[in-house]
Amino acid sequence: MIDAPASTDPFEPYTLAGLRLRNRIIKAATFEGMSPRGEVSAGLIAHHAAIAAGGAAMTTVAYCAVEPDGRTFRDQLFMRPELAPSLRALTDAVHRGGAAASLQLGHCGSFCNNHELRRRRPYGPSRALNLLGALSGRPLADPMSEAEIEAVTAAFVRSAALAREAGFDAVELHLGHGYLLSQFLSPDSNRRRDAFGGSLAARARFPLQAVQRVRDALPPGFPVLVKMNLRDGHRGGLEIEESAQIARWLAGRGADALVLSGGYVSRDAFFLFRGERPLRAMIEVERSYPQKLALALFGPWVIRAHPFEPMYFLPLAREVRAAVQIPLVLLGGITALEHLHTARQEGFELMAMARALIHDPGLIARYQAGAAATSGCVPCNRCVAEMDREGGVRCVRAPAPLRAGS
Repeated sequence: MIDAPASTDPFEPYTLAGLRLRNRIIKAATFEGMSPRGEVSAGLIAHHAAIAAGGAAMTTVAYCAVEPDGRTFRDQLFMRPELAPSLRALTDAVHRGGAAASLQLGHCGSFCNNHELRRRRPYGPSRALNLLGALSGRPLADPMSEAEIEAVTAAFVRSAALAREAGFDAVELHLGHGYLLSQFLSPDSNRRRDAFGGSLAARARFPLQAVQRVRDALPPGFPVLVKMNLRDGHRGGLEIEESAQIARWLAGRGADALVLSGGYVSRDAFFLFRGERPLRAMIEVERSYPQKLALALFGPWVIRAHPFEPMYFLPLAREVRAAVQIPLVLLGGITALEHLHTARQEGFELMAMARALIHDPGLIARYQAGAAATSGCVPCNRCVAEMDREGGVRCVRAPAPLRAGS
């Protein structure tokens, strides 16, 4: 049982592992669409610099694959030594704004539409349909061998070490949203009959191995956060009872904080986002004509609607809060100052915001100065479509001064 915190001030500093944060608010990892050919762009640097200058304690650079074939599609970061100078420019810019920088590390597994894939087919826990890549000639995914599991584990370790060398203050390992490590955890996608499939403990073996190996390879004062699903959000997927047990195991393997999320992108993308479905905008920005046609024909059925509610993951997150003592990061529908106070009252050490900070990068400073009580973000989710437009993610409703982070 977690006692009520002595202070519920969301602007109170906090030390996570050995990292001093100026307040309790983190910019959640949301794909920026600003990494053409897997490179760091000036826009990516400016995006995170604006978040830092706007008052967040830490900003998370989204989805850096641990190997080239770990990219969902071509225009995503993938970690290699040559990327270090441009990543250092990004972390330096964030630090000048007074914030810490975290890098999210992941692997797409069988959810892949990467036209530069070196393998004949993507891989995952089991043989599977790869709906994302079906129209581009990669409709199937292969099961991983134990040697491939070990190689990807080693890639996570190498990538985390490179992130630290590039000036990042923390890493976030992606165990959610239907990417590779999430695919192993889910009973729906993991149908293996070896030591990596079957029971929950066996399905969790690879993800837990990756977390512990990364934790062991880094100094104790360098935080390792883990993004995990509360629920996959579809029938046959991971449910909260299993997620609470996974959280206990992650705590025992050295995770410094858990980022509580949900959803399985290939099955129900908007279980995570909630709110409106911007299908017309998503079709408009899609560059592949076959994908555009598929989205027009099947989008209304594949991308299901989920009504938006403030703090929509809080009821599920409470069950993980009751299960573990380690720091937890609450996200999902946090759009007002009162939500930050509520999260602290509920015993969550940290809170993550995404769409609200895309709308207004300076929101945290405005909250702290008493100049705002709500974010102004409307859950239209047009920013989801903007991720695929040239220039990357932005709020189409935000006035120009807010987009500039002023």
